[in-house]
Amino acid sequence: MAEIRELTCIQCPMGCQLRVTMENGEAVNVEGNTCPRGEIYGKKEVTNPTRIVTSSVPVENGEIARVSVKTANDIPKGKIFDIMKEIREVTVKAPVHIGDVIIADAAGTGVKIIATKDVERV
Repeated sequence: MAEIRELTCIQCPMGCQLRVTMENGEAVNVEGNTCPRGEIYGKKEVTNPTRIVTSSVPVENGEIARVSVKTANDIPKGKIFDIMKEIREVTVKAPVHIGDVIIADAAGTGVKIIATKDVERV
C-alpha cells in the first residue's frame, strides 16, 4: 500500500508543496516540484533527512567574542542535538580563519565543523 507524505521543499525560495509517494520504504514519485532539485530533496527528505548545522563558538583573545561555524557537509538530522552539544563545549583561540577545522569528527559522523569567519587576535 502506498503512503503519501506532504512537505515543503527548502531547496530554493519557491517553497514548492511536494507530495511524495512511498512504497515499501522507498520514495517512488514526487509531485509538485517546479525544478529537479525538488524531486531530489523530496526523495531524500522522506528516506534519509540531512541538514547543515550552523552555530558559533567563543574565541579567546579575539577581536570579537564568537566565531561562526558550520558543518562542512550535511549530517543525519538525528545527530543535530549531539553535534550541538559538542559545539557548545568548544572554545577556540584567536586567530581563527575561514575553513579552520574546529571539530574534526562531529558526533562520530565523520563531518568536520569549520569556521566561517576570520577572527584576528587582539
